[in-house]
Amino acid sequence: MTLRMAISAMNYRRIERNGQLSDEEQLDVMRKQVKQREDSITEFKRGNRADLVDKETREREILKLYLPAEMDSAALMAAVTEALTPLGADPQFGAAMKAAMAALKDKASGKAIQEAVRAALEKKTP
Repeated sequence: MTLRMAISAMNYRRIERNGQLSDEEQLDVMRKQVKQREDSITEFKRGNRADLVDKETREREILKLYLPAEMDSAALMAAVTEALTPLGADPQFGAAMKAAMAALKDKASGKAIQEAVRAALEKKTP
């Protein structure tokens, strides 16, 4: 069922684009599916619906199997630090996120990148 929903989402995107999807576009669809499951898990936890949390968690894990492996936290921090180096000593959060997302979009989730950027900026601030 989970894979059928993912295939349906890809077909919908293909129809929107009026052509075949590139590998990157297919990965974007899968990432969006994973993100939707994560958002649902958060909401179902808030509503004390453990049965639905379990269902969405299983679906998320199935979908993650079709995505490239994410970086571990130490490698992510090193990559974020490297991406922020050209921005100078005291970059703004928005500029830092833009630089980090451009460099790491396919290697980690947006949430993980955001947390790493916040941590890197906190280290820079005395």
